[in-house]
Amino acid sequence: MHPADVTLQQSFPSIMVPRLSKLESMTRAGERLLIAANGVFLEITRPWLRVVRRLGGFQHRTAIPYGNASEETDLLCGRIPAQLIGEFAEMARAACPKETGAWVVWNTWTHAFRLVPVQILEHSAGHLKYDRPALAENDVLVVDCHSHGRSPAFFSSTDDEDDRHDVKFAFVLGNCAAPVPSLALRLCAKGILEAIETVPAEWYAAASLEVLA
Repeated sequence: MHPADVTLQQSFPSIMVPRLSKLESMTRAGERLLIAANGVFLEITRPWLRVVRRLGGFQHRTAIPYGNASEETDLLCGRIPAQLIGEFAEMARAACPKETGAWVVWNTWTHAFRLVPVQILEHSAGHLKYDRPALAENDVLVVDCHSHGRSPAFFSSTDDEDDRHDVKFAFVLGNCAAPVPSLALRLCAKGILEAIETVPAEWYAAASLEVLA
């Protein structure tokens, strides 16, 4: 086998899901394919997240002598503080009608969250170009936030392309001048872009200027 293929297989292995025993957990950050009786799954592990998603099934009813896998989401960092969403909402209102951005990061040593503004290169009412912020040692990206000024919150085709290779939550805050802004949230996992239909109520409360019942 070509040495480059060996390296690729080591960095992104394919694992047969055992039928009679438990699948061993990944011991470090990375990705692997799980070949199971009920399809092919992608498993991603990061210090703050473990996620398993089904990529597809088999075209023919061939007997696969492996165990089944299931979709899983483990938020290893714990609940994301709503206070940081409120801080970003303040940033977004201050920048309105222009767009702005920030990251919610988590420190793998201290387990503390914080909001880090991105380095804006260009921004307007419908455009944001930025450099990723410089992070402290052991900080990891959890939520990539950007605002839409006076426009509603949604994910554009540009967002889809930008998020295709990342592992993170993507968050958009729109209608920034309104007492209650619009919010959009999704999980991005190596090309899987999974909308979260119900944004946490405490995020709405933190981002709003009026008290929500």
